[in-house]
Amino acid sequence: MKFEVGDKVVVNQTNEEGEVIDIINDKMVMVEVRGVKFPAYVDQLDFPYFKRFSEKKLIPPKKEKKFIDDLPREKKKITERVVDGVWLTFIPITVNDEFGDDIVTELKVHLVNRTELDYKFTYKLTYLGNEDFELINSIRAFEDFYLHDVPFENLNDNPVFSFEFSLVTPLKLKADYFESNLKLKPKQVFTRIEEVRRKGEATFSYKLFEEYPPRPYEDDKPAGLDLASLAKAGFKIYDASKARQNLEAAKSELDLHIEALTPAWESMSNLEILGLQLKTFEKYFDLAVLHHLPWMIVIHGVGSGKLRDEIHDMLKLRKEVKSFANRYHPAYGYGATEIYFGY
Repeated sequence: MKFEVGDKVVVNQTNEEGEVIDIINDKMVMVEVRGVKFPAYVDQLDFPYFKRFSEKKLIPPKKEKKFIDDLPREKKKITERVVDGVWLTFIPITVNDEFGDDIVTELKVHLVNRTELDYKFTYKLTYLGNEDFELINSIRAFEDFYLHDVPFENLNDNPVFSFEFSLVTPLKLKADYFESNLKLKPKQVFTRIEEVRRKGEATFSYKLFEEYPPRPYEDDKPAGLDLASLAKAGFKIYDASKARQNLEAAKSELDLHIEALTPAWESMSNLEILGLQLKTFEKYFDLAVLHHLPWMIVIHGVGSGKLRDEIHDMLKLRKEVKSFANRYHPAYGYGATEIYFGY
């Protein structure tokens, strides 16, 4: 037997020193490392003196003195700016546990603007439909904005990262505001973290939008319409653009999961839940039409398919709908419908 009880050893895999406390058989021994006992194969261990004598002692070379006139001028790096949208980026923060494993404890959340426009934004983070964090600020073109840290364990509480964007400098042909949100599932995040580890990368990201959308409606009144004569005839004239401003904001992405609609969903029957989901869908569908949104995504989940079928039956009867299709994407839990309008 190579080792005896009481021998000091080094675990080759972790490079940690421990002590043999028991002999299990010819091939295995019981080792204690910093108070943790575990079995190990003999060929996975070595004596610590071998490690100490085999380590190379590095002597730093003497630094040669350099004078300011001898230093070359630093060449400024020219980096090409890539315009590819606005992203939500996560940086996993890891710690090394007592077994030598890297454990993710939290995620640092950054908003990354890789467009040529400056935006104002309102950011909200909710768990199980309850708001946890809110921030109002602005981000410049090609800027990285740190938002906050999210404990890794909170991913089990269905986090939703919601944004409302508007332009710092309004443009005539661009929308007044734009909404986008990201709903993360733990399994989805675990997969992305393993992926960045394999690639040796430090972050993973989700795109919030590619390009800030154009204005979805035209404020100009139709040519040839004599509003003055209509007013004299007793008709009340309303400014359509102002009427639109008083409407509730439309949503290009609508989450119909019941926990996102009401905190009292646990006391509701299945019929009541379905009724509230359909009522909410009809409300925001009509708002999307009134605001002339070009498209919207309705997240209804997979489940039994009842809610999806009811929504599809309603869409078949609405003349504003140009087309609709299932959106099989992991970001929506593979249960969403994408609707395109034709006005």
